[in-house]
Amino acid sequence: MTQAQVPGKRLDNGRVLVVEDSQEDAEAIERALGRSHPQLRLEFLDRGDGLVDRLLGEDEVPGIVLLDLNMPGVGGHAVLRAIRARPELAEITVVVFTSSTAPPEVDACYAAGADSYIYKPLNFHLFRTVLKGALDYWLEAKGQPPTSPGGSSPRVK
Repeated sequence: MTQAQVPGKRLDNGRVLVVEDSQEDAEAIERALGRSHPQLRLEFLDRGDGLVDRLLGEDEVPGIVLLDLNMPGVGGHAVLRAIRARPELAEITVVVFTSSTAPPEVDACYAAGADSYIYKPLNFHLFRTVLKGALDYWLEAKGQPPTSPGGSSPRVK
């Protein structure tokens, strides 16, 4: 597990926080990442309410936040803006993983500070491939080697 310093926070690149209100999508993400990135510790939240305060209260924050946009309560756009408004959380990689393909939505997310914007494919094989590619990219950028194609070791949760 690689840790980098964030002003006042330790960044845990072995931890991914998934903010997803759909139980079906959360289960698909868990299955996909369990196969491709068994070394990662996944944490799931079904809403964005209170997320930034929670992160600010932790000594160690996740290296990656996988964020859905359309959630009840505080939506993904507001969560993204709130994360990017806090210098203490600046090093967290935020990957928007959503069903929206609208160009204005994509532009708005990048303007608000998203590191990646990924469309959720309906086909599970493609879903898994797209998610694996995104996480491999960001983990490698953070100094961790990409996963093997099969990813067969047990996953820690």
